[in-house]
Amino acid sequence: MSNNDPRSRIALALDVPDLDAAKRLIEQTQAHVGVFKVGLELYISIGPKAVEVVHAAGAECFLDLKLHDIPATMGRAVARASEMGVAYLTVHAAAGREALQAASDHAGTTRLLAVTVLTSLDATALDEIGLEGDPRGAADRLGKLTWSSGIRGFVTSPLECAGLRDLFGHEAFIVTPGIRPAGTDIGDQKRVMTPSDAITAGADLLVVGRPIRDAPDPAAAARDIALQVDAALSS
Repeated sequence: MSNNDPRSRIALALDVPDLDAAKRLIEQTQAHVGVFKVGLELYISIGPKAVEVVHAAGAECFLDLKLHDIPATMGRAVARASEMGVAYLTVHAAAGREALQAASDHAGTTRLLAVTVLTSLDATALDEIGLEGDPRGAADRLGKLTWSSGIRGFVTSPLECAGLRDLFGHEAFIVTPGIRPAGTDIGDQKRVMTPSDAITAGADLLVVGRPIRDAPDPAAAARDIALQVDAALSS
């Protein structure tokens, strides 16, 4: 898929409890979605089979385990994920320079994505965990640490996306969760944006979960988001 194909710009979160539910959601949406994200719930439930079912559908797998550990463990875990052939793998930028460098050294063909500030956190929550300032400032600081460690991919809220794009230019690959079509419930997310606005802000890949998964017709919901992405890419 080309970068101008809307499917390549949408990652559907397979936040479901079992293999059958994952297969069903992939089948319903794969005409409009090119990347499927395997997160903690599904991976803990069925392990590597979750990656296999995505690959069997001919799609790219985004393994979202948010690794945060000592450098040696990070390096070995990233190496195993790369051997599985996943296209994307998340690590926490807050793991520190040595851990990020170890991850980068073992990534192979897998693109690493460093999580800056979770979309469920606001300034008050950041202060409680010892990160001073607002989410934009924290994302910029963690982004600079990530960049200097050799990792060129980021996960950040759409509200911090433009700032990271300004800092690092087109070489950066920016993934934005917290995508909510206009009029939908934002749930536990604090910093959200519509699909078209996120693309305009500079996002390369949009992570969408509940607006598709919980829709009465997931296929129609995926199609509508793909149309919004296509319109933004064409403008």
